[in-house]
Amino acid sequence: MSVLRSLEQKLAGLVEGTFNRAFKSEVRPIEIARKLAKEMDEHVVQSLSRSYAPNEYVVWLSPEDREQFSGYEGQLRDDLSGYLLEHARRERVALLTRPQIEFRTDERLRLGEFGIQARLVRPDEDRGPSQGEHGHTMVYSVSERLSEPLQQPDFRRGTARLRIGGRTAIVGSSGATIGRSRDSDVVLDDANVSRHHAEIRPSGASWIIVDLGSTNGVKVNGRRIHGPQSLKPGDSIELGTSQVTFEVE
Repeated sequence: MSVLRSLEQKLAGLVEGTFNRAFKSEVRPIEIARKLAKEMDEHVVQSLSRSYAPNEYVVWLSPEDREQFSGYEGQLRDDLSGYLLEHARRERVALLTRPQIEFRTDERLRLGEFGIQARLVRPDEDRGPSQGEHGHTMVYSVSERLSEPLQQPDFRRGTARLRIGGRTAIVGSSGATIGRSRDSDVVLDDANVSRHHAEIRPSGASWIIVDLGSTNGVKVNGRRIHGPQSLKPGDSIELGTSQVTFEVE
């Protein structure tokens, strides 16, 4: 089980219901975790002998999204910090301190939108940075997820399997991330595959694949996808130069 999947299960215990039934239009904690890892990867600084990752992160939320986390914001900060610590270890990048997560409210953000700022801070630097001192804010939205039809889980969909070369990976009921990073559920050793490239997850009685903002995109049966794409047995999935066959039993 990947660190991301373990974190998802742990965070699910902090709120009522599962992530498939809660947070219909709001920001999900697991979405924040994925984008924090993405920002860490994209802001690594290379020194003469080591690669350093940002150790301070500000997560900007709409007032409505901030309110939903009010009962367990401290626990969420700790869990996200631990996740980034493990992610840095797996990616073999150094941290000057344990990752620090801070939540702030931005009235300009709408429900389902959130921004992330990352910076590398030396332990002896003066704290209390303003928004501008963190530099550019990357804004994300859950709009892609909301374009999926709202369906309840249906166990008639069967068990999904991914055939990659000579190996087969089973996709659990909570789905699976695919990418080059070692904390993905399905790891592809392909330089053209992003660290967190795509995700396959259940949707009602079927399965869908979603591009997680990869560099080279995702193709299903030779056609690049735009938004969630339904899968059927025998579909050929192209990620980078890797070919994956989707199967259901």
